[in-house]
Amino acid sequence: MTAPRRALVVVDVQQEYFEGPLEIQYPPRTESLANIVSAVEAAAACDIPVLVVQHHMPQGAPVFVEGTAGWSLHPEIEQRIDPTSKRVHKQYGSVFAGTDVAQWLQTHKVDTITIVGYMTNNCDLATAVEAEGLGFGTEILSDATGAINLANEAGTISAESLHTALMVLLQSNFAAVSTTAQWIEALTSHSTLPKSNLVQSAIDGRSAAALA
Repeated sequence: MTAPRRALVVVDVQQEYFEGPLEIQYPPRTESLANIVSAVEAAAACDIPVLVVQHHMPQGAPVFVEGTAGWSLHPEIEQRIDPTSKRVHKQYGSVFAGTDVAQWLQTHKVDTITIVGYMTNNCDLATAVEAEGLGFGTEILSDATGAINLANEAGTISAESLHTALMVLLQSNFAAVSTTAQWIEALTSHSTLPKSNLVQSAIDGRSAAALA
């Protein structure tokens, strides 16, 4: 099988996710940040294109106002950005919406994006879903992403349960899910990552439920 032509998409590794109401809760943000850094360094070593994304909102918004401290990239990411990396500001969940990201990927002959960054339950999910319709394969690194605790009129869910559920969901259709270490090994061996499908995941889910 032909090796994927990858690009690393670093989604919104901004200070808002390290302090305040949007603090990443699972996996622990210090751990996911370290893995994001490892992925960026591995991509550079393997000449994988890197796309660095920042979310922005208009003046008066409670978070992500351009120019504020919370809008800034985490210093561990900012100091590692190569001048050749593409930087994008977005206003929607998906990195594709309202940007030229799809065109940039096509220009670089990329057929597979690897998602790291935040949040699993918002921009990562939206990006993976839209990538399918645009014809890109998707990988997502489970330990280089993260979720928050949520509660609203529909119910309550912990960050750990939410993150785990979304990784299972993504692996069933939208993305190949792996750890950062597994992804780096795939880079060096020029190999693909395993991915399930909805039918097989349903069959395996039925079996697991019967054993519970």
